[in-house]
Amino acid sequence: MRRTKRRLLAAARSTPIPMVSSSAQEVFIQGITRDGRTFRPSDWAERLAGVMSSFRPGGAQPGSHLSYSPWCVPTVIGGVKCVVVNSQLRQHEPMAWDFVMNFAKDNDLQVGEACLLPERPDRPAP
Repeated sequence: MRRTKRRLLAAARSTPIPMVSSSAQEVFIQGITRDGRTFRPSDWAERLAGVMSSFRPGGAQPGSHLSYSPWCVPTVIGGVKCVVVNSQLRQHEPMAWDFVMNFAKDNDLQVGEACLLPERPDRPAP
């Protein structure tokens, strides 16, 4: 029975999360479920980002738990609580990436993608 459990865990780790393309540079986990309800508790974004605080460039350092990781930051966009997850988390800490994406999937949260677009040459930069 233990071997079966280990195989399932290994399979779960290696299974890609289908909700995010590999080209996305940032993923926005929104505090709204797919059926439009506000996700509770109201501090879910801060809690999730707090759990992820030790996953950062250069690894965990003394005191790193006192600030959010630059790879997983809570924010509010358009009045909706969100967590912005940088794709560098996927490259450097795949299990942490899977944890965050599975959190969104398990709680039926809406997930959006973002990437940087080049400036148009005919428009001056602001």
